[in-house]
Amino acid sequence: MCYPAEVTGLEEKIVLVTGGSGGLGRALAWAFVKQGSHVIITARNQERLKATAREIGNDGQILALPCDITQRELVEALDSKIKRELGTVQVLINNAGMAQAVGFLEMADGLWNETLKTNLTGTYNCCKVFLPGMIKLSWGRIINIASTMAKVAYSHVSAYAASKHGVLGLTRALALETARLGVTVNAICPGYLDDERTRENARRMADRTGKSIEDILKIFANSSPQNRLIDPDEIAGLALLLASDKAGGMTGQAINVDGGAVMV
Repeated sequence: MCYPAEVTGLEEKIVLVTGGSGGLGRALAWAFVKQGSHVIITARNQERLKATAREIGNDGQILALPCDITQRELVEALDSKIKRELGTVQVLINNAGMAQAVGFLEMADGLWNETLKTNLTGTYNCCKVFLPGMIKLSWGRIINIASTMAKVAYSHVSAYAASKHGVLGLTRALALETARLGVTVNAICPGYLDDERTRENARRMADRTGKSIEDILKIFANSSPQNRLIDPDEIAGLALLLASDKAGGMTGQAINVDGGAVMV
């Protein structure tokens, strides 16, 4: 899914994509660069960030700046650097996250804490830092990449499900607080994506169950009535629409892209 630049009106917009070093983050960055936006990608791994920026290219429209979004002071420093180099972030896509499948009783406390800190507190930190600039401009878009597990739960992903339920609650509360300020706040809820994270979880499950990675991926795909994984470009296309003025009346929404797996 993609939209022509004249439809989205995103030329010259300053867009920040967290978790931008690979997979869905890469697809999101590509989509906005093609619209003529100035895109900043951030993640913890500086080398992967640089590699993604080189891959996308496009005459300086992509800027790679490392940041650990779980640390508020680092997010504030990122904001200052972006303002010096480009200006105020107008579109924030909170994509950074982690997901590791493990049974609740076997899960280490550290995994619970790290998952909540990355998926929920990281999103909170970015909203806290970048929202004031949007309010000053009287225009802004926050797009939180949640999950269908923000609405329903599955076995062996209690930390991930809890964190994404939190992201959805934050999305809705912020949407209400910013509804008259020119800012929209929405969530995209993907199903199983055809990306590195899904394949890594398939590998973990294969190791634990003795099944092949291909068998596990088929199980993931079979959870969708369309019997397939979701292409990251499908998420990116929806993000373009939500960021555009065409969707200015949409806020507080959580939109599933999952092949019909979850219809709530």
